[in-house]
Amino acid sequence: MVEYVLKCLYLQNFFQKQFNMISFTGEFECRADAKGRIVLPSDFKKEVGEEELCFVARKHLFDNCLEIYLNSHWEEMLKKLRLKLNPYNRKHEQLRRSLFQGTKKFVLDGNGRFLVPKSLMDKVNADRDVILLGIDNKIELWAIDAYNSKEEDPNMLGPLAEEILGNDDNF
Repeated sequence: MVEYVLKCLYLQNFFQKQFNMISFTGEFECRADAKGRIVLPSDFKKEVGEEELCFVARKHLFDNCLEIYLNSHWEEMLKKLRLKLNPYNRKHEQLRRSLFQGTKKFVLDGNGRFLVPKSLMDKVNADRDVILLGIDNKIELWAIDAYNSKEEDPNMLGPLAEEILGNDDNF
């Protein structure tokens, strides 16, 4: 029985990686060390596995936080972006430039730590204490004060879900 469960877990992990079905879940309070390195929470490391240790970080478009993607997912997003943007259209190039501004690749070190450049941390007013929030295929990095002050109105979630998802037969 144990052997069967291990095979199932292996296959699940294999297919998740093959089809970019990685889903980060959880909220973790983290503290950067003296050099600015942050330990990736073990729940996120388990989701990633050992094969892919390369990430891409950028400033979020709408909120004062960073978005962190696995490099493979970032590359998939770039493929879609290339299909939609015309490099000979000024507005398209403006958008492309803005999307890439401050973007940085990084890898986990042998201790599971990553270093986000100070310039990106400064963009979201983050110093040592941060929140890493798993949201499906990405991780958001928030300054702890900004995250704690951004409480959503619980009475808004129901109407918002109804407006966006209420008429969708797939739910």
